[in-house]
Amino acid sequence: MKNPFFYFGLIAILLCTAGCDTQKNSAAKKTNERPNIIFIFSDDHTNNAIGAYGSRLAKTPHIDRIAAEGAIFHNFFVTNSICGPSRASLLTGKYSHVNGFLDNQDNKFDINQFVFSRLLSQSGYQTAWIGKWHLGTLPGDTFDYWNILPGQGFYFNPNFINPNNDTVRFEGYVTDVITQLSTDWLDTRDKDKPFFLVMGEKATHREWLPDIQDLGAYDDVEFPLPETFYDDYTSRIAAGHQDMSISETMRLGIDLKIDVDYDKAWAYRRLNTAQKAAYKAYYQDKISKEFHEKKLTGRALVEWKFQRYMRDYLATANSLDRNIGKLLDYLEANGLAENTIVVYGSDQGFYLGEHGWFDKRFIYEESLRTPFVIRYPKVIKPGTAIYQSLLNIDWAPTLLEIVGIKPPDEIQGESFLPILHDNKIAGRDAVYYHYYEYPEPHRVIPHFGLRTDRYKLVRFYGEQNFWELYDLQQDPNELNNIYDKADNKGIVADLKKKLNQLIASYEDTGAVAVLAKE
Repeated sequence: MKNPFFYFGLIAILLCTAGCDTQKNSAAKKTNERPNIIFIFSDDHTNNAIGAYGSRLAKTPHIDRIAAEGAIFHNFFVTNSICGPSRASLLTGKYSHVNGFLDNQDNKFDINQFVFSRLLSQSGYQTAWIGKWHLGTLPGDTFDYWNILPGQGFYFNPNFINPNNDTVRFEGYVTDVITQLSTDWLDTRDKDKPFFLVMGEKATHREWLPDIQDLGAYDDVEFPLPETFYDDYTSRIAAGHQDMSISETMRLGIDLKIDVDYDKAWAYRRLNTAQKAAYKAYYQDKISKEFHEKKLTGRALVEWKFQRYMRDYLATANSLDRNIGKLLDYLEANGLAENTIVVYGSDQGFYLGEHGWFDKRFIYEESLRTPFVIRYPKVIKPGTAIYQSLLNIDWAPTLLEIVGIKPPDEIQGESFLPILHDNKIAGRDAVYYHYYEYPEPHRVIPHFGLRTDRYKLVRFYGEQNFWELYDLQQDPNELNNIYDKADNKGIVADLKKKLNQLIASYEDTGAVAVLAKE
């Protein structure tokens, strides 16, 4: 007769096996229940070009849909309004002076530092970045899979670099290609794992090349001039010093496609025969002809440039929004919509003629503020509006907290997950900003400062050193620098105290050095 302990042992093994299988299945189920996340990250797309934010002329039904089915953030700000540094802050949850990516001038992002997507991979997520990366280095092991545009990339027939370091050319329009590569990855991913996907869009970056089907999409629209279009920059040294005006900086040729040499111009040389024919038919035979017939000068010329800029910018955004619709349809068709968080945001704001400008960079409202909408089924009530002041460094800790990972102490951002659950919870009482890139390409003087609900205090430094103060309630267009007004001494003192606190908390030694010279 066998030892009775044999039977007890056998029973224990069987019970353990059943229990272990149950635990494994339970763990797998728990993993599968964690939400998938897709972040659609555009370039230079401003709130003022989105219907959900109040634009009556921009056609963005699919971005608007995300906002309507989830939440729209009205005071989402960046820490450094320029594309590469904004991406670096997104990935690290840290300010530029900490993550090391201050500007776009020959900078290379250190991929060996903390990047939050690694924690997602370690916790069982499958991660990917597809599209525009533009950080001077390849993503390396920061994502499980990546397929990125070299540098700025091309709008038409773009090259992509994959993890094998192969450079592959894809025929078609860049926004369509990014969507196709993204859905291909979603089709072939490990279906037993939740996923995190970043779709890095090229649109709506300069030189604003619309897809063929969008050429002339806004030609029947006459865009009203912004209230500040003819700003004379009185009392504002930095605003007068810049080189980003529609009147002087915007080029008739490359930017607005007047008399373009399609065989030599960098932005257009990727066009194939059919694409080139369509561009010539529209821009050469129609737009350039109209321009020469008008013989415009002075303000009439400047306003014509503004209209052309707006039409090309918004036409370029059409494909961006259309492809967001394709992605939302894909999620529905594949049963992923209910368990997938979808975020749409941009790397910063952009000027659409405000102050006579295009581009970004300044701490002023149009470039400081960035669009951010999120659909999070079963968590965010449809139609939620969030007005708390938040920053792009807050996305990393929020995402980690959503998936159940405690954000590491080195992250400088703060999770806004509590606000997603209850939009009455308070946000920051002030946000801190620091911009560095000077003098090229747009001569925006380096500066740092803070924004509260009412005031904005800014310190410009370098070749010229001065302060600016704006009352955003009384002067929302930031036309009147009231720093030197005697009545504001108490306000300035309080704001400087708060500014110093923020500088110390974020350990911005560069700002400390500037202020030490006063």
